[in-house]
Amino acid sequence: MNRRTTLATALALTAGLALSACGAGDEGPHFQVDGAYMPQPVTQDMAGAFFTVKNNGAADKIVGVTSDLAKDVSMHKTVGNKMEQVTSLPISAGGELRFERGGTHLMFMGLKYKPAKGDSIGVTLRFAHAEPVKVAVPVRAVNYQPKK
Repeated sequence: MNRRTTLATALALTAGLALSACGAGDEGPHFQVDGAYMPQPVTQDMAGAFFTVKNNGAADKIVGVTSDLAKDVSMHKTVGNKMEQVTSLPISAGGELRFERGGTHLMFMGLKYKPAKGDSIGVTLRFAHAEPVKVAVPVRAVNYQPKK
């Protein structure tokens, strides 16, 4: 190779690395959902669901949840001995949000059918900034307790 070819090759490689770094620096939210489950409902009317949402990017918030299982899916948090419905839940950059018994959780009201142990329920989490995330939520035994 002559000197010009070597220089041109080096510049092309440097420009390529710089451009690829632009995409790698995307600071938007990136979510991962782990440990999802729904205890088998004991009534025909309502159910709850639990999981952990991990954010590997910028801060965002969950602003809604939908599912074909129920007429209404809402987010609740437990304050003292009382459940309160919330319209959004923040997730810090690099943080996580736990939906768990006795704390923040999903409530499915007006079930279209009563899911049985072994079924899987589709849920879509909607965020203020990120694209929606679809989650398959397995139905577990009524007394199921996740391993910590």
